[in-house]
Amino acid sequence: MSEALIARYYAAFNAADWPAMLDCLTEDVVHDINQGGRETGRAAFAAFLARMERCYAERVEDLVVMVSADGMRGAAEFTIHGRYLVADDGLPPARGQTYVLPVGAFFAIREGRIARVTNYYNLQDWLAQVSG
Repeated sequence: MSEALIARYYAAFNAADWPAMLDCLTEDVVHDINQGGRETGRAAFAAFLARMERCYAERVEDLVVMVSADGMRGAAEFTIHGRYLVADDGLPPARGQTYVLPVGAFFAIREGRIARVTNYYNLQDWLAQVSG
């Protein structure tokens, strides 16, 4: 069940189906942003998705999902293929640069929904790809 939930979350991401993606989350979801802060709540996550949609076009490929025996925690490893559309706050100018990055994500699952999402990727690698 948890493995299917995480797979559904990323299928919604790839389809840019934000309502379906948000439906995978608890109301009080905790989102640990890569090398950034921690945000709480589905509304904050929706705002994050809106910023991402404005600044980036991304697709998850090579997804592998792993789940603990009790189904309460999960992890995903994948490759993100993206294009940098509009400059994001504090980041280099955007000119449609493309990038490919390995990503790791960790999840806490509660009552059939994702209660925590923690993402990790190499920001220096991304910066080198979009600045080159």
